[in-house]
Amino acid sequence: MKISAGILLFKKEQEKFFYFLVHPGGPFWKNKNIGAWSIPKGEALEGEDLIDRALIEFNEETGKKVDGDFIELKPIKQKGGKTVFAWALEGDLEMSGFQSNIISFEWPPKSGKTIEIPEVDQWEWFVSEEAKSKINPAQAAFIVELEELLKST
Repeated sequence: MKISAGILLFKKEQEKFFYFLVHPGGPFWKNKNIGAWSIPKGEALEGEDLIDRALIEFNEETGKKVDGDFIELKPIKQKGGKTVFAWALEGDLEMSGFQSNIISFEWPPKSGKTIEIPEVDQWEWFVSEEAKSKINPAQAAFIVELEELLKST
């Protein structure tokens, strides 16, 4: 069973919630937008501390570190079967100086050829409704859950 861990960074401005999402790099995702964005996240090893993995992945995919009071969200299962664990964190980021790690990727699929690509090629804040349409459909549940939790506080 594949498990990923990530951070849903959010901020509130003028009574609206905004969410920080990343767009995967590489040719497969190049022209995909709706449903293609994600929270910064990555695969965890068996037995690994998931919040530590989430923080490592956030740093690898953005070049930035985050810290604060994390809100644990319910895990979701993506269409491909991967379970994603996430923590929400209220905060803001300076929108310059982002840098993603580089990964090796087989392209074209099943060709045996590998290319080097940035794991993430775009970083952006989206207002709630737009975030829910841009994010991987299963991950939209994180936003819905967080907004319900924030309403009740």
